[in-house]
Amino acid sequence: MTATNGAGEPAASPQDQTTNPEVDLTITLTEAPGGPEYVFRLVADGQEPGPESTLPDAAAALAAVRQHGEAIFFPVPGPPKLCTQQYGGPQVAVVTGTYRGRGVESRFSRTDGCEISRWKSMAPLLGGTAGSTGAV
Repeated sequence: MTATNGAGEPAASPQDQTTNPEVDLTITLTEAPGGPEYVFRLVADGQEPGPESTLPDAAAALAAVRQHGEAIFFPVPGPPKLCTQQYGGPQVAVVTGTYRGRGVESRFSRTDGCEISRWKSMAPLLGGTAGSTGAV
């Protein structure tokens, strides 16, 4: 007798089910308006980045995601933040993909103090190396 799902179709066996990695993010970085785009990827399922990862320092990027990802990708609504009005540069990074099974679509820029802080927290993910500004 063959096992079926609720629709009467054959049920997938454990071997048929593919697992999604815990972290699968694509980062698109532009240094200036109209400038070239740099595309990086971070894939991990466990403590080490996978071979598909293309960031300059994928291990540092994974550490930043594990440390700050929940709060940055899925912020809890709260009162408005007061941000210093300073300009950190024209760089923009867009991060899409999945983190712990949840969809991510996050934009990073350096347009004020709050955004600069977010950028610095995630700099390794945005194409930089640990402790950098994220610039390529």
